[in-house]
Amino acid sequence: KKTAVLVTLTQGEQVIITLTRVRKRNRPMLRNMIKTASDATGLSQADTKEAIGIVLNTAERQGSPLAEAIFRKMPGARTLSAITGAETGAATGVIARLIEQTPGGRRHVGEGMFTSLHKAGLGHKEIAKLLPSISGYMKMTYGMEAF
Repeated sequence: KKTAVLVTLTQGEQVIITLTRVRKRNRPMLRNMIKTASDATGLSQADTKEAIGIVLNTAERQGSPLAEAIFRKMPGARTLSAITGAETGAATGVIARLIEQTPGGRRHVGEGMFTSLHKAGLGHKEIAKLLPSISGYMKMTYGMEAF
């Protein structure tokens, strides 16, 4: 089942994003990662889901090969990244995405991730616990190193 979402960007440009629903039986791995990170940070699962979406969207925008590996292995992760990016006003244009993958663009996107996490209500302690919990989950579940 597909859902179309109209997103208005900060410049007033409107984009229609089509999201494909993933069958619920394919989502337990994402839910497990959210629960693991929620337990590690002390955040609610809703806040943790938003924070993980921000991290995944940042990794995708920076062109991280690990983000692509996660999207291939974990159903629902790409959708969470896309929805979070649309909600936070992340760049969607081809040229903007290419600029974000340059060294300066990557730095800007990385800094923006911390700003978005702070806006989502995470403090330094929660962020310091969130990132290792995601990395630990990916290592334990998929054997992925260096995330």
